[in-house]
Amino acid sequence: MTKYFTNNFTVTSVYKKPTIKSEIVTQMIYGDSFSISKKSKKWLKIKIKEDGYIGYIKNRIFTEYFKPTHKVCILKSKVFSLPYKSKKIKELSFGSKIKVIDNKKKFLQFSNGWLNKKDVKPIAYKEKNLFRKISIFKNIRYKWGGKSFQGIDCSALIQIFLNFNNKFCPRDAKDQVKYFKKNIKFKKIKKNDIIYWKGHVALALSNKKLIHAYGPMKRTVVMGIKQTIKRIEETAKLKVIGIKRL
Repeated sequence: MTKYFTNNFTVTSVYKKPTIKSEIVTQMIYGDSFSISKKSKKWLKIKIKEDGYIGYIKNRIFTEYFKPTHKVCILKSKVFSLPYKSKKIKELSFGSKIKVIDNKKKFLQFSNGWLNKKDVKPIAYKEKNLFRKISIFKNIRYKWGGKSFQGIDCSALIQIFLNFNNKFCPRDAKDQVKYFKKNIKFKKIKKNDIIYWKGHVALALSNKKLIHAYGPMKRTVVMGIKQTIKRIEETAKLKVIGIKRL
């Protein structure tokens, strides 16, 4: 039986190779779980439970796997050393998962501190509109491999909202475009349709606007759909390869 561990840090970067000079291919946010296939003094080769991604993380002290009870529903939730007026220890990013062990009025306790109750939802909670809160990431900096308020890339922006709503989503755009089966014609595009280019993805906010973590602009931006398609075709010589509806 596979043994799992849980990431108990705000963000843990996952590298392509066991060196910090290597490319960061993805990240784990707090509460993501993984198995270990290889171990050295400084590095662990892991497979992420949520999406099957394989890579290397620094060998640190991670917690035994826990079954989460709640998930963070805002961009970043402050973690306090004690409930009420106390020192902020760190922040957890949207979609981070915790196991509640105690509660006091407006606060919930988990193994690393206390969170405000209004910052989380029960783990089984789902939004009717899966991408209702996606604009909380507007102006967050673009980071290749990023998955949090500290920096995010285009495919993670799609993945974290589907994961938050307890739906599987591959990590990379090239795998997402194959995974989602329902194809839409451009003239029928509407809110929450997902637009794919080779190596890039955006979400339609309406039939005219989209949001994407866009490398050339170094942040997550809202742009016109036609304007974006034209810009990517002119600058990167890439055409849309698929429009998907969930």
